[in-house]
Amino acid sequence: MERNLISNNALSNLIKERITEDILFGNVQPGEKLIETQYADRLGTSRAPIREAFYLLELEGLVKKIPRKGTVVKGFTAEEMKDLLEIRNFLEEQAINKLGNTANSEFLNNMERLLIQMEENRDDRSSYAKLNYEFHFQLILASRSDVLKNFYSRLGTPLLLLQSMSFMGEKSIEKSLQEHKELISLIKQQELEKALTLLRSHNQDVFLRIEKHATKSIY
Repeated sequence: MERNLISNNALSNLIKERITEDILFGNVQPGEKLIETQYADRLGTSRAPIREAFYLLELEGLVKKIPRKGTVVKGFTAEEMKDLLEIRNFLEEQAINKLGNTANSEFLNNMERLLIQMEENRDDRSSYAKLNYEFHFQLILASRSDVLKNFYSRLGTPLLLLQSMSFMGEKSIEKSLQEHKELISLIKQQELEKALTLLRSHNQDVFLRIEKHATKSIY
């Protein structure tokens, strides 16, 4: 019984990831209903793990269950996006403030490794967005603050979705790559005030790029 439970949970999480990819790639749009039977047929499974995956997506804030309509992809208003990105910016600024003169080479090395992967995946918006999230998360980890890490983790997939939206423009990824290189350089040189200024500008640009994609709330 325990093995079946683990197996079912693993399957539900795999299905959740597949649906998340559909949302990130724009295969399903905000306000669009997710159909259990369609995913069950497409993925060759019963409806039970599909239903559980929908529940997990709701917990992450990507979908909303609406009475008499079903589970639909959640849209973000401009105000919701602004709130989410301002929280992200605040947490990252706090992380830089905590670095002081003790920026750990382990995390800087991780950021440089991720930057190389980002350059290699510049033509794959979804992959680039995931690597971008991991890059910024390394900054949070470098602060060695469990509080910052836990709060940043809660932003999760909605933040990843917004970041994916921000990379729709042809030049946005190139600009992103350059700014990430500069951020690493400034942290290495202990130019933390300049790093903060760059980070604020970088995150403001993210909001400006996705503001035009804001949708009306669906609940």
